[in-house]
Amino acid sequence: MAKTNSKRGAGKKADTPAESAQKYETIALMLQGGGALGSYQCGVYEGLHQAGILPNWFAGISIGAINAAILAGNAPAQRLERLRAFWERISIPALPAGGRQWFEWQEALRQKLPLDKYTLALANAQGALAALLFGQSGFFVPRFPPPYVGVDHVESATSFYDTAPLKATLEEFVDFDRINAGAVRFSVGAVNVKSGNFVYFDNFDEHKRTIRAEHVMASGALPPAFAAIEIDGEYYWDGGLVSNTPLDHVLSHTPRRDSLVFQVDLWRAQGMQPRNIVEALERQKDIQYSSRTRFSTKVVQRFQDLRTTLDALLKQIPPAHITAEMRAELEPWLSDRVYNIIHLIYKTKPFEQQYKDYAFAPSTMAEHWRAGLSDMRNTLTHPEFFVPPSRRVGAVTHDVHRHGRGGPYVKHDTD
Repeated sequence: MAKTNSKRGAGKKADTPAESAQKYETIALMLQGGGALGSYQCGVYEGLHQAGILPNWFAGISIGAINAAILAGNAPAQRLERLRAFWERISIPALPAGGRQWFEWQEALRQKLPLDKYTLALANAQGALAALLFGQSGFFVPRFPPPYVGVDHVESATSFYDTAPLKATLEEFVDFDRINAGAVRFSVGAVNVKSGNFVYFDNFDEHKRTIRAEHVMASGALPPAFAAIEIDGEYYWDGGLVSNTPLDHVLSHTPRRDSLVFQVDLWRAQGMQPRNIVEALERQKDIQYSSRTRFSTKVVQRFQDLRTTLDALLKQIPPAHITAEMRAELEPWLSDRVYNIIHLIYKTKPFEQQYKDYAFAPSTMAEHWRAGLSDMRNTLTHPEFFVPPSRRVGAVTHDVHRHGRGGPYVKHDTD
């Protein structure tokens, strides 16, 4: 039974975040899609790992699905090493030998320069251009011939890049036998191309399907860059087309459990009025892929408040005053479980442009990783964020970036 937020005894030392985390049945890490921005999530995980907080449920969309697969598909002691090796590989353009040497020379030179907004802006622009022209090592390469020449093959005719390299990379970095053994829960979202229905591939669901590299690739098959992925005769695209965050899947799971949920977003809904077409394109992406996470958490809080209120009310009614039929009808709505959502959102840097989600330069990747680690370490300095809420409250949300601006609890859905 998790403890409530009642006052502690005088002089009693407050629990550390790791000690508070042990009071939850589920610790979930939910990872949004966002391409090259995904290394921010790796920094967040590194902060959790260093604090001794190990999730038992990894869920993701698109690049979040890839990160989730690497985390779920490796033992805790190997996760950071495998994450870093994966990102170091895909941050290099898929250039021929001579071009790759030139790129590595450029990166080495850049590392000797001051790491300011000008060098990072240059790295961002060069990384995005290289991704468009050459693809990324171990991830994707341009199709030849390109789709607009009228080839008949479905994959070649409907996408600009081939993701065959990603399949080999995933099978190298992810132990799918480990995922399918169910040591931790793993969920990735995709969209059925023909029906338009959103589906989760989950190693704990009732279908008991075997998770393969294709399920992860399907979650990241964003058109028209990437072709749909065939799974059991059906074709799937990137889940971000419908919802770019697995929040609903994790929080609607039954039976409900006391849950500590880390929601790591790569797109921020709140922003500035665009002043030119480049800023308009960036703003459009931010809004489209943020998936209104704030609104979703607010809905979760309202529903859980309703459930806890009904549960408390029903316990006050004498058994003789309620029929078995009425109790059975109310039962699905009752819950005294608690949800603590800790929200981290990547903050776009001044040097970034609308191509930030495909700017894969090593220096940019490292900058995103550092930002995630910094945000998680900052969050860990607030041990009160991790304390289970009162069972009468049911659900709370904390965000270190909003702390001090009206308190740690989310009160709006527009940030």
